[in-house]
Amino acid sequence: MEWTWLLKVLLAHLLTDFVLQPKSWIEARNRAHFAAPQLYLHGLVTALLAGFLIGFDPWWVAPVILLTHIAIDGFKSYRPPGIGWFLADQAAHLLVLLACWYLAWNFRGLLLPDWERICTNKNLLLLTAFVLVTKPMGVFIGQFTARWRNRLTMEVVPAKTTADPFNAKPVPDDSLATAGSCIGMVERVIILILVLKGQYEAFGLLIAAKSIIRFTDSQRTEAKTEYLLIGTLSSVSLALATGLVVHYLLRHLGAS
Repeated sequence: MEWTWLLKVLLAHLLTDFVLQPKSWIEARNRAHFAAPQLYLHGLVTALLAGFLIGFDPWWVAPVILLTHIAIDGFKSYRPPGIGWFLADQAAHLLVLLACWYLAWNFRGLLLPDWERICTNKNLLLLTAFVLVTKPMGVFIGQFTARWRNRLTMEVVPAKTTADPFNAKPVPDDSLATAGSCIGMVERVIILILVLKGQYEAFGLLIAAKSIIRFTDSQRTEAKTEYLLIGTLSSVSLALATGLVVHYLLRHLGAS
C-alpha cells in the first residue's frame, strides 16, 4: 500500500505539471511571478488531484502540496530557463512528495474496494511510466538539447499581411517543432511497449528505420545533424532505460 500511495502522488505531479498545465499558464507565471493567478490555480489543481488519488488520507498532504508547489514554481519563475533549474525544480517537488510519503506511509487510504483493485502497484507503475515517457520526458529532452537548438538558424515563414508591409516581421515556425515533439512521444511509447514485451528485435528495427529517415539528407548542415543525433539518442536512451527499470520492478519487486 505504501508504494501505491507514493506512485499516486507522483502520477498526480507528472499529469498536472506536464500534461494538464497549459503553456499559457507557464508564460503568465514567468511574466507576473507570484502575482499570476495561474500559479495558484496550477498549485490547486495539483493538490486536488493528488488528494483525490490518495483519498485525502491523510488530510494534510493536499495543503502541503498546494503550498510547496506554489512556492517552488513561484521561485523558479525568477530563474532563467535551462536544464539546471528545470532539474532543481523537479528535484524540489520530488523531495516534498518523498517527505509526505515518509510521514504518511503507514496511513491507509479511504478508497472504495473497486478503486483499490484498480489502483494496484502494477497498474500505477505502468501508468506512471507511460505518462513519464510522453510530455515530461519531452520537456527534459528539450531543456537538455537547448544549447544545440539555439545554434541553428530559426526557420521563418512569411509574415501575415499588415497595413504597413515594411513593419512585417518573420515569425518562427513552431509547427515542425510541435510535430517533432509528437513524433518523439509516440516513439518513446512504442519503445516502452516493446521493452516491456521483450521485443528487442522490433526495437532495433524501429531505431534503424528512424536512423535512415533522419540522417540520409545530404543537404543537412553539420549543426542540425548534431542536434538531431543528440535528440534522438537522448529520447531512445531514456525510453529504453525507463522500460528496463519498469520491467525489473515488475519482475523482481513483486509489483501487483
